[in-house]
Amino acid sequence: MTVTLIIPDELSRDLNAKFPNLGRAALEALAAEAYETDVLSLEQVRRLLGLESRWDAEAMLSRHGAWPAMTVEDFRSDIAALEKLRASA
Repeated sequence: MTVTLIIPDELSRDLNAKFPNLGRAALEALAAEAYETDVLSLEQVRRLLGLESRWDAEAMLSRHGAWPAMTVEDFRSDIAALEKLRASA
């Protein structure tokens, strides 16, 4: 699939100054959002971006501050695990 972005010239100059590869920056932002909202898995992000390893995908997601979506149950489970660790220390 090919996606075309139409950006006004006065904005594209500013964006290109900050993001030399604007297309790649847009694709990474989309991948990060899709990962964070549980649309794509880490492996799918890796393939979408043509990255060699899961570690490269995780590094890219980290740069974008993207973490997988958590449910309330996930959060409660993490808290319970932390409390168990604290109790055993």
